Amino acid sequence: MTEKTKKVPKRIEQAILNSLKGGVVPRIGLPYIAVGRKNEIEALLHDVDIIREGGASFRFIVGRYGSGKSFLIQTIRNYVMDQGFLVADADLSPERRLQGTRGQGLATYRELIGNLSTKTKPEGGALTLVLDRWISGLQTEALQETGLEPGDPKLTKAVDGKIYQVTSAVSELVHGFEFARLLSLYYHSYVEGDDETKAKVVRWFRGEYALKREAKEELGVSILITDDDWYEYLKLFAVFFRLAGYAGLMIMIDELVNLYKIPNSITRQYNYEKLLTMYNDTLQGKARYLGILMGATPQALEDKRRGIYSYEALRSRLAEGRFSRPGTRDLLAPVIRLEPLTPEEMLVLCEKLAAMHGDLYPCGRKMETEELAGFIRMEYERIGADQNITPREVIRDFIELLDLLYQNPDRSVRELMGSVAFTCTKSQAVSDETDPNYAEFTI
Repeated sequence: MTEKTKKVPKRIEQAILNSLKGGVVPRIGLPYIAVGRKNEIEALLHDVDIIREGGASFRFIVGRYGSGKSFLIQTIRNYVMDQGFLVADADLSPERRLQGTRGQGLATYRELIGNLSTKTKPEGGALTLVLDRWISGLQTEALQETGLEPGDPKLTKAVDGKIYQVTSAVSELVHGFEFARLLSLYYHSYVEGDDETKAKVVRWFRGEYALKREAKEELGVSILITDDDWYEYLKLFAVFFRLAGYAGLMIMIDELVNLYKIPNSITRQYNYEKLLTMYNDTLQGKARYLGILMGATPQALEDKRRGIYSYEALRSRLAEGRFSRPGTRDLLAPVIRLEPLTPEEMLVLCEKLAAMHGDLYPCGRKMETEELAGFIRMEYERIGADQNITPREVIRDFIELLDLLYQNPDRSVRELMGSVAFTCTKSQAVSDETDPNYAEFTI
């Protein structure tokens, strides 16, 4: 049975429709509504194969608000989890940046680790699960290889040898020695049933220790994860996760526009420097088993005064070449620009949503194919639609129309669509005018 003909559970239908009407990407059920973006997905799946083989990748997904950036990122997230990857995702905000002087970089790291997800724990908080699964797997391997009984002191020694193999591989990396020491401490706490020490190790991995003295007294390590070096620990985790039996680590960071909004030019530059470091590491082979996806608006990328392109080292690496044209894009480049969905693709999506709505509300008024086509035609004929319309706007309009038909069965589709003067103006979110609240200053 294909995905198209598969019956969608009603709880998933409800979650999809509620999320889309609210303008957010559903966390579940994406395969049921996936339309278009075939080429973009294929390009990103090529990256997944590279990461699985020990490489690394870095991609920017660029598109206007509502164009499908978050949808594409979420689609890849669900796919790689099914492929045995660990996924960590976070949205940047004024409190979460790549670099900061008041813990903003560390806040991003904490968010990523807090949202660490696996196929069996897709909602996040999977770090403890991964560590326990790793130790359990080593014990099972040692039992099979040695033939010893559980509880035999020789078994502990055999597992210690396997732990050493993992920790020695990790300790060669930057900050790897302390990282390996904590992994070993976690294992021995696990064996001895010392839940308190286990919790302290996990707390350190999450970046929740504020004082070196406290970490030294409780764990015997004299370093902390900080604003400056948190990315180094993500590289360590990527290698460790691979050694623990996973395919790799995929990091997904959205809302890069919040770096563009930083009012202080020096602070912005520091963040772009961190971005450059991450970009160089992945493309130069300094990171392994690590993929990074970042979502940004065109303005946040291309604005030469305060966007990513204001940092020349990044602009020279990311700018399009001379041969790319609309409709002929290099999808192997670091930047993937999302083109609008075609009217035909939007029609297919609306048909899927109409079927879900009809299943949830069977007594409602059904839309005929001609009416669906009329709705799509009306949306794409709006003033400025060729430049400004986004899937989010069309979907929200369509679900609202379905809800109104259900609640007003005596009204026709034509009557409801004719009751609104549809116009499409340029969104404030992508205005080229300078907001005085984000006036630039230097110190």
